Amino acid sequence: MVSKARWGQAMVAGLIAMGMGVSALAAGAVTEADNSKFERFKRQYHSWDATKESEEIVDALEGDPNLVILWAGYGFAKDYNKARGHHYSIVDLRNTLRTGGPTGPDDGPMPMACWSCKSPDVPRYIETNGEKAYFTGKWARGGNEITNEIGCGNCHDNNTRLRLSVPFAQRAMDTIGWKWDEATKSQKQSMVCAQCHVEYYFTPGETFVKFPWDLGTQTEDMEQYYDNIQFADWTHALSKAKMLKAQHPGFETTITGTHGRNNVSCTDCHMPRVEKDGKRFTDHNVGNPFDQFEFTCGRCHEQSKDDLEAVVAGYKEMVNEAKLKAEKQLVHAHFEAKAAWDAGATEGEMQEALTAIRHAQWRWDMAIASHGIHAHNPSEALRLLASSLERSADARSALARVLATHGQTAAVELPDLSTKAAAQLALGMDMEGMEKEKATFLENLAPKWDEEYNAKYGGDGQ
Repeated sequence: MVSKARWGQAMVAGLIAMGMGVSALAAGAVTEADNSKFERFKRQYHSWDATKESEEIVDALEGDPNLVILWAGYGFAKDYNKARGHHYSIVDLRNTLRTGGPTGPDDGPMPMACWSCKSPDVPRYIETNGEKAYFTGKWARGGNEITNEIGCGNCHDNNTRLRLSVPFAQRAMDTIGWKWDEATKSQKQSMVCAQCHVEYYFTPGETFVKFPWDLGTQTEDMEQYYDNIQFADWTHALSKAKMLKAQHPGFETTITGTHGRNNVSCTDCHMPRVEKDGKRFTDHNVGNPFDQFEFTCGRCHEQSKDDLEAVVAGYKEMVNEAKLKAEKQLVHAHFEAKAAWDAGATEGEMQEALTAIRHAQWRWDMAIASHGIHAHNPSEALRLLASSLERSADARSALARVLATHGQTAAVELPDLSTKAAAQLALGMDMEGMEKEKATFLENLAPKWDEEYNAKYGGDGQ
């Protein structure tokens, strides 16, 4: 007899093979992707529209040039800015050097899957054309189909009921036993946020989005999952280690923190129920809980705002200090691995060290890529960074033995890494060429995407 779980997996596989999406069956009407069509919900809509106020661009690579080296050979070494408000999801994806400067629908470095968390046009497209059709091809193929920034249709159906809007998120939640029909209101709120604020990867070949939760949602569970399938996001340009890039695993790190264990949802803190002009509504200007302390932290905590801010600031300082220590060791390990290869090391000699580098950087990345982990789960951040340091020490010890075997006993010197530009220069990156390519794309192709979208669907695009 076939179990319900196996039957469900088989059904999903069949739906994908037929080019259908689970949400297309469940949602009925096709997602309304034009956010302005929800303006009748005035308070919610205008608070969502206020996400445009989060306009400051903060260059994370300039703030921490170590990141350039840790991501050498991967898109994040080109360009990585801290996240802005939902209003900027499409603009920032177009502008980043990571998506390249495509000249047509079959050009560029990234797959269609890169749109998956950026727009309500994604569920609309999947419901209309099927999941397989959506995931096929390059990122640029979706440019004239996906222009509305993250908004109403990502989290609500056309009747504004909360939902999971994309089938890959539904499958992931089923994998860990979070069944929508059985979930509490608080769980549903967090599940909706977890459509995007999670670790995910693009499956090789057809490049579908998948959350690596088959063995669990803990960092070591996902590490084991990736090791079992021998998956790597990229090969490091210096060390040649097969690397993993954590995305933004806020859900995984939060559910084991104090708030998660006490069934506090993401929206309780970041999209609270507020009262303005005598009316209560959910504020959709996703932001810092301290900005609306009365409606967030103040509902549960007896401490004052100043006291709680001091506690969180202390955690942030501790996490940042541990983060920089872990980065220092990883940077040395990557350069020492390069020196070992240059000295004539074999793959067999390097295997132990490269595995340790892979694990050390994955654990560091799971801590630093989880936005706000110093508030969500600081003990987990410190645990992961301590574990990263241990694995980096393993890597460097193994590399010291390999280097000694090949007659290299002097310390490996590092180049100037004092700025983002210096670190990129040390890697031989052609930043001027990439920036010119991007400028040409933004001037020529991107405007055509908006024109084609508006001609087909109406609206005013970007």
